[in-house]
Amino acid sequence: MKFSQYESEFTKFLKELKQKDPELEQKQRAGRAIFWDESPIDLDARKRAEESRVKQQPYVYQSKS
Repeated sequence: MKFSQYESEFTKFLKELKQKDPELEQKQRAGRAIFWDESPIDLDARKRAEESRVKQQPYVYQSKS
């Protein structure tokens, strides 16, 4: 007994949504790229940033007197 003809309501909803807006997946990928995909790391810039970082004292609010 196979249920290959069964489609859930959610699957039907997604198919309708994609038919109404064919560019939906492309928009989703663009949105993902904005927030999640990172650009390649520039190792030289990263090394310079780490070397130029000023070391913070253990307790920030204590003066050095």
